[in-house]
Amino acid sequence: MEEKIRFTLNGKKTEITTEPNQTLLWVLRNQLGLTGTKYGCGTGFCGACTVLINREPSRSCMLPVSDVAGKNVVTIEGLSRNGKLHPVQQAFVDHDALQCGYCTPGMIMTAAGMLLKNPSLTREQIIEGLENNLCRCGAHTRIIDAVETAAKEMQGGK
Repeated sequence: MEEKIRFTLNGKKTEITTEPNQTLLWVLRNQLGLTGTKYGCGTGFCGACTVLINREPSRSCMLPVSDVAGKNVVTIEGLSRNGKLHPVQQAFVDHDALQCGYCTPGMIMTAAGMLLKNPSLTREQIIEGLENNLCRCGAHTRIIDAVETAAKEMQGGK
């Protein structure tokens, strides 16, 4: 039976009517037209579907949309502000931290969530924090460099 589910999405109050056990990923992509969040493995393993829920990186492919009721959800589309890329997004561009780009939204969202908690991450902490986001293309070194750059930017360029 369909239910009304209310949450904040990318800074805007949102109300949808859907099956409560529908996954957040498919609601974002199919009902709300936000296709930046990717379907990868469908089992929460690869990280391509990562979004921020109350500032925490979360895998949207396994999460029932009913679990985000009353919460704040940010997708890759909502990370930039007023036409300006988020520091993590800009660093990914500057470091060419992608190849095929499929993992990129999940990597960026995971990194953004990590940096919200601690903008002073060490290289080792970045590597550990991104360990469960998979990139088959081999752009890991550039991704780590980008997150290091973003961390410095978020600390005021120190």
